[in-house]
Amino acid sequence: MSHTAPAIAASAAPASAQPLLDWLASQEQAMADLLAQIVNIDSGSGHEAGVRQVAAALRGRLEAAGIPVQTFPEPGWGECILAKVPGSDTAAAGHYQLMGHMDTVFPLGTAAQRPWRVEGGKAYGPGVADMKSGLVMNVFVAEALARFGGNATPVHLLFTADEEVGSPACRTVIREHVQGARAVLNAEPGRISGNVVNERKGSYRIDFEVTGVAAHAGINPAQGASAIDALARKILALHALNACEPGITVNVGFIQGGMASNVVAPLAAAHVDLRYTAENDLDGVLARIQAIIEEESLPRTSGRIVAKTGTLPMARTPDDLLQTYQRCAQQVGFAVEGESTGGAADSGITSNMGIPSLCALGPVGGYAHSEREFCDLTTFVPRAQALALTLLALG
Repeated sequence: MSHTAPAIAASAAPASAQPLLDWLASQEQAMADLLAQIVNIDSGSGHEAGVRQVAAALRGRLEAAGIPVQTFPEPGWGECILAKVPGSDTAAAGHYQLMGHMDTVFPLGTAAQRPWRVEGGKAYGPGVADMKSGLVMNVFVAEALARFGGNATPVHLLFTADEEVGSPACRTVIREHVQGARAVLNAEPGRISGNVVNERKGSYRIDFEVTGVAAHAGINPAQGASAIDALARKILALHALNACEPGITVNVGFIQGGMASNVVAPLAAAHVDLRYTAENDLDGVLARIQAIIEEESLPRTSGRIVAKTGTLPMARTPDDLLQTYQRCAQQVGFAVEGESTGGAADSGITSNMGIPSLCALGPVGGYAHSEREFCDLTTFVPRAQALALTLLALG
């Protein structure tokens, strides 16, 4: 549920932070140049070479700034990279975690078909908002902290390789290296409104099939049992779950089945999408979905689940973390609110670990996963400055 941000009085950024803010302001073109470089690299989920190329470009910038980078190979996906900026307080416990993913949803060849371009202050290209701009922003914020300091607590960056398909491999890396963080700041794209995300739904994709009995549709249809008929009944029952609890949405978005128009269908299949919040009774809803799929919707038909994958919800961000970011944003000239979304992200994994998480802190963008995807380049510097100030303010 969206909410209105509390009124926060504007205040000037601390004088000690001014050199850092000025340096970030001077890096606008450098940010765009690095973003252009990695947008023009295809890095769809599972394209190992492309993900490694993106990682190499980001690692090169970090290492040139004197920030050590660790690499974790992920066979089939590419690699993850981890960078650490020390804090000034050697006794500080934990760290603050910046996160991002290097994979996109786009197939090999997309970058050649519609490469980086800029029109009217907006950049276009595959993954430009989701979330290559956020990766670049995090790199420059880390470099600013390495150059000017001011962060009492260490700041870590973790960039992963398979978020767009639910992080099947990299969630293990996330759990291992984010453990102990005081808070997670995830640079998914800022909403078109400029808002950040303080709550995300989790998701499940459930693939299932329905088996019936084949028969000639004209000669002996009664001897058959239509899997398509049974599937249609299941779809109606599944969609009726949309009213079962606030926050639950169920959608059958893909179906296939049958042999020919003159055959009573012996087989049909479908994919159902479930979205839920951290407050929902997930086990209960999944049990109801399974019961609908497996029930004998029509005599002599049966259904079974063949695959199930899911992402975790991001619980609502604690007010003090959101308010700290809001206050820092105001110090550099923009107002922001928190809002909820049905889309999932790796911040769901960190939230599930019990770590306060705030998401969509990257430059403002929109229309992700489509040819219309864009990043508003005018928001690059202020979003980077707000993130840097937040890390200083968190102490």
